[in-house]
Amino acid sequence: MRETKYQGEYQAGIIDPLNKALGRMDTPLAPENAGQVGWNLLSEDLSLPAAVLYEERLAHNLTWMRRFMGEYGVQLAPHGKTTMAPKLFARQLQEGAWGITLATAHQTAAAAAHGVKRVLMANQLVGRRNMEIVADLLRDPSFEFFSLVDSADLVDQLGAFFRARGQKLQVLVELGVEGGRTGVRDAAQQQAVMDALARWPDALSLAGVEVYEGVLQHEADIRAFLQRTVAVTRQLAAEGRFSRSPVVMSGAGSAWYDVVAEEFSRTDIGAPIDIVLRPGCYLTHDVGIYRAAQTRILANNPVAQQMREGLLPALQLWAYVQSIPEPTRAIIGMGKRDAAFDAGMPIPARLYRPGADAPVDTPAHWQVTGMMDQHAYLQIEAGDDVRVGDMIAFDISHPCLTFDKWRHIPVLDGQLRVIDIVQTFF
Repeated sequence: MRETKYQGEYQAGIIDPLNKALGRMDTPLAPENAGQVGWNLLSEDLSLPAAVLYEERLAHNLTWMRRFMGEYGVQLAPHGKTTMAPKLFARQLQEGAWGITLATAHQTAAAAAHGVKRVLMANQLVGRRNMEIVADLLRDPSFEFFSLVDSADLVDQLGAFFRARGQKLQVLVELGVEGGRTGVRDAAQQQAVMDALARWPDALSLAGVEVYEGVLQHEADIRAFLQRTVAVTRQLAAEGRFSRSPVVMSGAGSAWYDVVAEEFSRTDIGAPIDIVLRPGCYLTHDVGIYRAAQTRILANNPVAQQMREGLLPALQLWAYVQSIPEPTRAIIGMGKRDAAFDAGMPIPARLYRPGADAPVDTPAHWQVTGMMDQHAYLQIEAGDDVRVGDMIAFDISHPCLTFDKWRHIPVLDGQLRVIDIVQTFF
């Protein structure tokens, strides 16, 4: 893909020093060779602020989710929009993922360019240029793609486009709920979509049914929605509407995947079926909204209770204390440009003073009370042992909106040595 402005700046600011350290100024250093340099975060070999990933926790989370899905006999297509990191996609696929979920045509193109061969686009494919991107990808007969439809208008637009191209697009009918996001609300809308699909048999094929239950807040409502999904899938199978075998039935964001697994895994539609769940944030987890979801899962789900510890937060932001202008306020060198703040402020977790033996836990009363573009306000107490130049690791809530702020993310081992660099393609 074309190098972005930010990737160019990173090349000059990080990769070039790596090359210099290795005596390799002629060719760029591959990110996976970053471990050759011997950098260590605690030795201040990284420019802070920096988002980092922890290898041991990534590996744990990959294994945990593979085992969980295996216990229910369902497939995993993790939502790639969380990280948009092809190197992480590859690891998820190596751990048995059925495919990768994405949200847009250009995300799909980025994944396909890095070797992903099956994409479920959990979104509507709307607009000529977006359709062209997908049509070009479908020239590769080994690439399998699905997108969603919830209206006769969209079906007709897709049908006209792909018929003119002499191609066939696989679609999933999306079910929705009143007041929610996309998706057909009732039987009349569903029938309109079915009637429209019947007009384009040479251009569109119905491969299954899809839902996103995360628009609902209460478990009882979610279970009812999922049961409706099963009933619709069974009905459409009985009517001979599906052209793919196995039929695809898909749901599950990162908060309710256990409930979706419970409801969908019992499905019998009288035909082969691929039950595909799409959580994306499990890979790095967090200490906010998804830790709360995981706490519920560990308390209620018998499969999760039998597994060794739950998901672990694998993403942090490290930043310097750059000023202590008042006894109860420290200014940290990170801000809205560096960390998500939509689902809660970053949470101070570890403190390291350069030259010390190891990081220590931060005091429980420390709290980020606000952020500007490049600064965070850290509430402390008078007399706390903190100095300008100290390094603080912050946990985050909602990894999606932290990943999209970074183009290169170092991966650290247990000694906080850089062993790899993950690139993102937002």
